[in-house]
Amino acid sequence: MPGPKPLPVVLSDDELRVLRRWLRKQTASQALVLRSRIVLTCAEGSSNAPVADDLGISRETVRKWRARFVRDRLEGLTDRPRRGPPRRITDEQVEALVTKTLDEKPSSGDSHWSTRSMAEATGMSQSAVSRIWRAFGLKPHTVQTWKLSTDPEFVTKVRDVVGIYLSPPKNALVLAVDEKTQIQALDRTQPVLPLAPTTPARMTHDYVRHGTTSLFAALDIASGSVIAQHYRRHRHQEFLRFLKTIDAAVPKELDLHLVLDNYATHKTEAIKKWLLRHPRFHLHFTPTSAS
Repeated sequence: MPGPKPLPVVLSDDELRVLRRWLRKQTASQALVLRSRIVLTCAEGSSNAPVADDLGISRETVRKWRARFVRDRLEGLTDRPRRGPPRRITDEQVEALVTKTLDEKPSSGDSHWSTRSMAEATGMSQSAVSRIWRAFGLKPHTVQTWKLSTDPEFVTKVRDVVGIYLSPPKNALVLAVDEKTQIQALDRTQPVLPLAPTTPARMTHDYVRHGTTSLFAALDIASGSVIAQHYRRHRHQEFLRFLKTIDAAVPKELDLHLVLDNYATHKTEAIKKWLLRHPRFHLHFTPTSAS
């Protein structure tokens, strides 16, 4: 005996456009794509059996989604929200946890709350504490620092530095100059063994300290190139040697504009006298306590 006649599927232009878009959408779930294919194939006039054979699925699956679409149209193809377990944490508990995070410190003497200490203090699980913190954007372990410059010439210096960066003078090179001090000079106790087939590069776990070194660097903001030199110390004598290194590395026809911080070695009498004898050097100091 032949089965019941399948429900006819007739698509509007909007429904056809949406179903085709779901087929092309890369983020659509595989289930939604399959249901869209079932409906589109059924709309061509095919019965359940040919559609099932064509898509490699059961007839019952075709019958289910054909009927769902005829009854609920496009909304019938999406998954309905599933009912989960009832909430066990009330709004009042959430508010109390957030308030405790913002206004109180752990009684254990720790510097900040952890999920473990907050869970113990509130009687919640660590995962619940973590979810609530994420929902409200709370990160008790994170601290950001800031500093207020009290330089009376703050505005003038900012305009000078920003201006020299944004609009460098013609026939001039703008360099950002700084020192990185107290760099540990470390070396392995044995030579590094190079990479070989089937064997990674190898080095000894222990190392030897060779004291510290200071890196003086001048960044060309236009090209990204760097003039750099290592020195054992970072006194004004080393800074003067670095200025001479810059002078020798940059073509003589270019003026030099150096942006520096307010480190004392940049302003000694010896530096000032050397700059007077080399007028192509122009120093621009950032405001006190500024980057």
